[in-house]
Amino acid sequence: MRRSRILVASVMFLVGLVWVGQGTGRIAGSAMSGVSFWAAAGVILVVLAAAVIAREWWLTSRRSRSRSE
Repeated sequence: MRRSRILVASVMFLVGLVWVGQGTGRIAGSAMSGVSFWAAAGVILVVLAAAVIAREWWLTSRRSRSRSE
């Protein structure tokens, strides 16, 4: 379950980066290019994905520490 959450969060992170790039106009060629809504949505998605990844790594390291004691 943890691996799948990290995988999904990693994909969310990458999609968020693409949205930020399109929203800021750094990635051109679509209707999303240059629209600030997509930049904001991308930032939100990146932050959420980073939080999920950090939480999963924290829980995993916490469990491994408690097993070794």
